[in-house]
Amino acid sequence: MPFNAAWLVLVGAAMLGCCIGFKKFIWFLSIGYGLGILCIGVAMFILALCAGVNLISALPFYLMCLVLVVYGARLGLFLLFREMKNASYKKTLDTVAKTDKKTPIFVSISMWIMNSFLFFAQASGLYYRAFNGKAVDCIKDPVMWVGLVISVIGVVLEAVADAQKSKEKKENPHMAATKGVFKLCRCPNYFGEMLVWTGVLVSAVNVLNTFGEWFVVLLGWVLICYIMINGAQRLEKRHVKNYGTNPEYVAYARKTPIIIPFIPLYNLNTVVYRDETIDK
Repeated sequence: MPFNAAWLVLVGAAMLGCCIGFKKFIWFLSIGYGLGILCIGVAMFILALCAGVNLISALPFYLMCLVLVVYGARLGLFLLFREMKNASYKKTLDTVAKTDKKTPIFVSISMWIMNSFLFFAQASGLYYRAFNGKAVDCIKDPVMWVGLVISVIGVVLEAVADAQKSKEKKENPHMAATKGVFKLCRCPNYFGEMLVWTGVLVSAVNVLNTFGEWFVVLLGWVLICYIMINGAQRLEKRHVKNYGTNPEYVAYARKTPIIIPFIPLYNLNTVVYRDETIDK
């Protein structure tokens, strides 16, 4: 299949993974997200092979496809396992999702389609590299390798953060995670997510030819970064509500950046700890 039509296959792959959201609406944004990225990675790998892109000369391209597969599989399975095994998390998720109300089908279909296009936009740097014939011999392209390394770091950081958080919450369910990578920032899993897609963006900066290509790639990157920052903002509100009177948490939050390590941004909300008010 020529790469000028492959985007339809990639969007379709995202829709296949994301359709689990029809089972439970919130899954469009969680488990369906991981599965959608997994399907895109698999589809991109197969399309490139079928188009005759040499596995050796395009090694970093194929490795980036595998990064998306590993990332999506790990995230989807982690979220599914956590919801099935963690009663308190499931209760929180059900409260956020307001599962007592049935979601109208047209809302579900709209979310399904929009999310699938967003997932494609996030991974579109890989597609445009293949579309513009730059996947071949990209083993010699340092930009592709730099982007790959950034994405791998992001996948590892997010996986480690999720594992450490689960372990800490088992040991002390009444305190936020503060050890390990959580010493770097309070939301290292969200930062890891941002690194994954920053790597995909970086890997494509020297192969984008048109305004439309730049628009799609940057749109995907900007939207996922916004979603992560918004997620950190909402998480901060919950932490302040749950732990805002805990001196240990207050001391931790005051000295640990909220989402980006070494950047002295400590709050995304107007935060009240006991009798003090700390503005953004």
